[in-house]
Amino acid sequence: MTDSKPPVTALPNAVSPVLLVHGWAGSFDRTWRRAGLVDLLADAGRRVLPYDLPGHGTATKSHDPNDYRDLAGDLLDRVNGVAQGDGAASTDGAPRVDAVGFSLGAITLLRSLIHAPHAFNKVVLAGIGDGVFVPHDPARSSRILAGLEGRAEPGDVTARIFGKIGNEAHNDPLALAAVLRRAREEPMTHEQLARISNRVLVVLGDNDFSAPADKLVAALPNATLLSLKGIDHFRTPESFEFIDAVLEFLGAQ
Repeated sequence: MTDSKPPVTALPNAVSPVLLVHGWAGSFDRTWRRAGLVDLLADAGRRVLPYDLPGHGTATKSHDPNDYRDLAGDLLDRVNGVAQGDGAASTDGAPRVDAVGFSLGAITLLRSLIHAPHAFNKVVLAGIGDGVFVPHDPARSSRILAGLEGRAEPGDVTARIFGKIGNEAHNDPLALAAVLRRAREEPMTHEQLARISNRVLVVLGDNDFSAPADKLVAALPNATLLSLKGIDHFRTPESFEFIDAVLEFLGAQ
């Protein structure tokens, strides 16, 4: 973080609930509760808001890609549904929450932040990097779909891991495939991110295929970067260093 980045007055953490947003093929329970983050936040006196992305966990699991065109809008609906008594009020009266997102959840959270920065207080973005500025590559989705449908090349370890996760018993592979086939928004721009004054922590393993994240961090006026040594994309949510950093950043230790 450089001296040119403006300070932000954070709302009191004691009154800010925490929204946790999992990645593709994850869920609130499988990603955050299993890692222990939900209980650790609760032990620190923080209210945690359960949330499953559409097509995941307890959410509606449509097999139509058109139903997943506005993931950020669905997330904002969850934030806006928080009763005034559950969160701190921003200057315009809207509830504000601290939020943590991983992978698809982090991308969705960042798009929500672009649309409604006033709805959030502190934000953690994990498992995403400079790729947010690049148009979506359909070949990448095709690789994951191949893994999900058992067609991945034997040497494509990443696709095979995605496929294994997507076919776990709690998932609906057809819904997850529809999420992958959804229409994508245009890449994010430096101008959009420059308008975000929220405090943001970007966390990325040094073995994550989403690395690097230097341009992403530089574009956010009040962001810092934490690199997790020896951690790949899939291990990030359960990394002790990641969990410790989230608790410290949110003042929940």
